Amino acid sequence: MKKHWYVMMAAFLLIAETATAQKDHNQDRAINVDLRKTAGPLPAMLNACVGAGRAAEGLRADWQQQLAYVRKECGFRYIRMHGLLGDEMAVYTQDEKGNPQYNYMYIDVLFDFLHSIGMKPFVELGFMPSALASGPKTIFWWRGNVTPPRDYDKWEKLIQNLVAHFTERYGAEEVKCWYFEVWNEPNLDGFWAGSQADYFKLYTHAARGIKNVNPAYRVGGPGTAGAAWEPEMIDYCYQHKVPLDFISTHAYGVKQGYLDEFGRSGTVLDKNPASVSGDVLQSRAEIAASKMPGLELHYTEWSASYTPADPIHDSYHEAAYVLQKLKQVGNAANSMSYWVFTDIFEEPGPRFTPFHGGFGMLTIQGINKPVFYAYQFLHRLGSTELVNKDTSSWVCRDSSGNVQALVWDFTNTHPGDSVHNQRYYIRDLPSKAKGKLQLNIAGMAAGQYAVELYKVGYNSNDAYTSYLSMGSPAQLNRQQVELIKQQNNGAPVSRAIISVKENEAFTKTIDIRENDVFLINILKL
Repeated sequence: MKKHWYVMMAAFLLIAETATAQKDHNQDRAINVDLRKTAGPLPAMLNACVGAGRAAEGLRADWQQQLAYVRKECGFRYIRMHGLLGDEMAVYTQDEKGNPQYNYMYIDVLFDFLHSIGMKPFVELGFMPSALASGPKTIFWWRGNVTPPRDYDKWEKLIQNLVAHFTERYGAEEVKCWYFEVWNEPNLDGFWAGSQADYFKLYTHAARGIKNVNPAYRVGGPGTAGAAWEPEMIDYCYQHKVPLDFISTHAYGVKQGYLDEFGRSGTVLDKNPASVSGDVLQSRAEIAASKMPGLELHYTEWSASYTPADPIHDSYHEAAYVLQKLKQVGNAANSMSYWVFTDIFEEPGPRFTPFHGGFGMLTIQGINKPVFYAYQFLHRLGSTELVNKDTSSWVCRDSSGNVQALVWDFTNTHPGDSVHNQRYYIRDLPSKAKGKLQLNIAGMAAGQYAVELYKVGYNSNDAYTSYLSMGSPAQLNRQQVELIKQQNNGAPVSRAIISVKENEAFTKTIDIRENDVFLINILKL
């Protein structure tokens, strides 16, 4: 598929930025901002949504505890997960005469919990209840059925009945704020046993069922892997007058296929600096050039790697990677849903080791990984972004006169195609110096400030390296878990009280190394 010229130009600019950064590998870097020069609101998409494995996991106490913690610390507003309609959730069966029988007791427990912590569901409608399925094909250890319905009218009635139930339980005004996404990655044979035409039929019936309850409810798709089927989806809905409120798709930053159900494939982090972000820019351009240019765009899954056994997810490199990609995307997407918030995730079955390259921001035992702190730092930024020419930072202010600077270096140190991530990121990987970083802030009011410095990097809020230093035990006892948590607890690495005089700029200089992430929090006293 051809990219629009302006998408190609954006990708070229990303490559140029990275090439310049690599050329100036050890040169000092300066960030110059002025509190009187604002760029507008900080993009709301940065922590709009996060992913989770499957709905049944959301009935676990430890899953719920971890989500409440991540919601509080990182501010995610929506959550998306697989398996809402699967047999584990006991949603659908039929009596001896073939009449549908609906049950939402398990879904109610899950959605009531989300509501209690101030989160909203990004509702993925899948997979197929076995009583409605046309075949036995399943995916994952927990056997989500991926076949089309044997009766599309019953599928539509199930969706309509479910959405009517949501309306009765939570109210129409609340459900208007939700998103309904039809299926997951139907362009992959593992996730959808039908054709593209079959998916469009599935979508049409689901959209009709939703809109029959309330035309204001939002429905979209196709939720594809690799930014596929977007123009086709828009064209189909436009030509057949099928409701479509948003486009959703997925992207990952490795150079192999898009489905590794059991985490057995080797992966290689893509050296292309426009990896992931280039897909998002292309998606936005395709929507803009379509018959429906005002559609929202949601990347409902994304991360460095698509496999649940990739040690980059545990590495300190992941924190800088995530920030770099979000910065490159800018306002091109309405949400970028990191896949996922926790290693309580059982697509390949329960995991047997504490650090196994799982997708999560937290381990099964609730240890914060470096990427958790990337999102926590994002959530601590003020709502107003300052004009800033630096391509690897945000500098913001809030209404109280406080200033926050989130600054990072992303350096892809991966040795290349001959070495898989599974061999590289399991190593102890000390970072190399990248020179000095100087932050200069003009326009600050005279007075006293507390300056807090937070850091993620090698051996700093780097739980995996702490785990390596223990000898990588196959199991962690309670004391070892607590020790790793204490060593990587997110506390500031320094705190000082400074005075700023009238018409004086604030300046701070930091030694920065490869893939360091810093949050500089400047509090008016």
